[in-house]
Amino acid sequence: MAMEMVISFPGGARVDARYGDFVIKTDQPPEDGGEGSAPSPFVLFLASLGTCAGIYVLSFCQQRGLPTEGLRIRQSMTWDPQVHRVTQVKLDIDLPADFPAKYQNALIKAAQLCTVKRHLENPPHFEIETHIG
Repeated sequence: MAMEMVISFPGGARVDARYGDFVIKTDQPPEDGGEGSAPSPFVLFLASLGTCAGIYVLSFCQQRGLPTEGLRIRQSMTWDPQVHRVTQVKLDIDLPADFPAKYQNALIKAAQLCTVKRHLENPPHFEIETHIG
């Protein structure tokens, strides 16, 4: 199944992606030549990790009728300035006080099912071409 996203350049350092009816806007921070009007593509990438895990965590809880009031995920990243990359992503799942302890390990396993994470573990092949006209 082929999927398509169209990338456009509305001005300045802004780069948008259209997928179906959605437009995902990005910009660079002022220190990188942008206006800071939207998250940078890398910030969206990082957010996709936490929000993807969040979908699995939320679904796990909802399917079992578990409490979600106060449920949240705190995501922290370790940046290596030598290689200019994030070298570790940590997700801390904060649970409600009345969350049953017997589900904690299963909840971690649910978060590990994140599709974005799984794609990083088995990355797709990239192919880049140009087309004139």
